[in-house]
Amino acid sequence: MNSQLSGWDDTIVALATPPGIGAIGVIRVSGPNAFDVVNSLFPSKDLHAQASHTLHVGYLKDGSTVLDEVVLSLFKAPKSYTGEDVIEISSHGSPFVQENIIRAITGRGVRMAKPGEFTQRAFLHGKMDLTQAEAVADLIASNTEASRRTALHSMRGGFSSDLQQLREQLIRFSALIELELDFSQEDVEFADRSQLQQLITQLTDSTQQLLSSFQLGNAIRNGVQVAIIGKPNAGKSTLLNTLLNENRAIVSDIAGTTRDTIEEVLNIDGVLFRLIDTAGIREHSYDVIESLGIEKSLEKMRAANLVLYLFDVNDTSSISLQQVVEAFEKENISYLLIGNKLDREDPSVHKKFALFPGAIFISAKTHAHIDELKKALLAAAVTGDIQGESTIVTNARHYEALQKLSAALADVQRGLHDKLPGDLLALDIRQCLHYLGTITGQITNEDQLDFIFSKFCIGK
Repeated sequence: MNSQLSGWDDTIVALATPPGIGAIGVIRVSGPNAFDVVNSLFPSKDLHAQASHTLHVGYLKDGSTVLDEVVLSLFKAPKSYTGEDVIEISSHGSPFVQENIIRAITGRGVRMAKPGEFTQRAFLHGKMDLTQAEAVADLIASNTEASRRTALHSMRGGFSSDLQQLREQLIRFSALIELELDFSQEDVEFADRSQLQQLITQLTDSTQQLLSSFQLGNAIRNGVQVAIIGKPNAGKSTLLNTLLNENRAIVSDIAGTTRDTIEEVLNIDGVLFRLIDTAGIREHSYDVIESLGIEKSLEKMRAANLVLYLFDVNDTSSISLQQVVEAFEKENISYLLIGNKLDREDPSVHKKFALFPGAIFISAKTHAHIDELKKALLAAAVTGDIQGESTIVTNARHYEALQKLSAALADVQRGLHDKLPGDLLALDIRQCLHYLGTITGQITNEDQLDFIFSKFCIGK
């Protein structure tokens, strides 16, 4: 067990499957008294005498009361999820039955588990590091193939392996520099400064690659907020319906039909795009409700990761479009220009908007060039290979620690350039090791762990 923490030697229980009526439910018990407690409820056989990783069918009884016919899965320490003795009870999926079983178990001195406590114990017993533990929660919450693949890669130790390689190389040089300090009177160098410079350069490149993957990772984990903006009757609601392939928004020729924002989710190659259809923006409106809708549109635009500015190719001038572009760039807003109502291939349209080579021309009504728009959406929102097996940083805590690591590596580089003595270099290298340790959990505290695991679901 992690020597920094104590008080984790009791036994816990929780429902590991979602609450509610189902065919079966799984109740998980973990801790030193797991076998004693469940054995007292299971008269069919002595569980202590059974082998680990075996299944046993029988009745659970609380005194003379039969609780349920169950299947017990036995996992003896240390070969279990938590590293402790674990028994998983598969009961019938009645909430009443499950509640009675849990009550019988807690009546024997077992306490209810806190959110994420089973995984927290797995971390504390060295079954996984902190990045792997956090990936468990990400895998449970995954709702696309990309998020599943990324979480599984980290849970299997892909991210941990990358960090461990960085850490081991730093520790080797740190040890040599520390050794120099013991022989400071003899003015000797055990650590080759040129090799250390090469190593720091490699580590800096690796750290920057991980940092640059966060944009993609954040998109995979949280989705991309996309606001569809434009003048009334530009076709925003039609475009939303076309992208979703369903009639989600009301469409009419009357300007100002959309009075409020409509939000829907679109999955493009494993990335969730949260599309926001907004009220048409025009300078003057005498309708109070429409005016409120326009104001909400502007708020959504400023909060979005990406703005699709939709304009009618038939009644938009290049001058007015340039004014829109200048306004976006002044506000530092990421945007795509989408020319709509190209109901026929008209070369004059491309000539008219030749100053905007990045513009995409579509017909939301006839679905023309919608696939091209989807590809542009994906390219604008994410960078990197979403189908690859390389590590992608999805966790904001990891990103923050990597930023600090990058700054600490820059300090080491400056120290080498300025020919700082070994004791000062050693301090900077220790700082790098510290930030690596905070990611994997080699350096942590109880408050931090409680915060991380409190976001898990109960039973995991």
